[in-house]
Amino acid sequence: MKAERKKRILQLALWTWTWVATLALATFGPIFLWKENKTLTITAIIVNLINGGLMVLANVKMFRQYDELEQKIHAEAMGLTLGATVVVGLTYSLLDQTNLIQSDAEISVLIFFVGITYLVTLLINRKKYL
Repeated sequence: MKAERKKRILQLALWTWTWVATLALATFGPIFLWKENKTLTITAIIVNLINGGLMVLANVKMFRQYDELEQKIHAEAMGLTLGATVVVGLTYSLLDQTNLIQSDAEISVLIFFVGITYLVTLLINRKKYL
């Protein structure tokens, strides 16, 4: 069981880093590599999207290796993160639309929020259940 879990973690890490690399390519390629060639940009974005889907599948496979308690801990953390992200994300967007904040609402801020919220709720749930 430990060997299978380690294999799943390594697969997820590989897909995650590959997704990050294809995201960087899709982001910076049009600026530095192919000077806004739309065909190459669309191709890079499609490759990134497909790679992201494969990363999600690797994540699902990893979660299937967890025991029931670990699945419960992660499911609760994901549920809280999803709910908080929808509420905070829509509020953040509304603040931007009504010009109550000086800057534009950026997705990077929301991604940071997702990561921090998931980490904190995961740590709280682990402490609560373990």
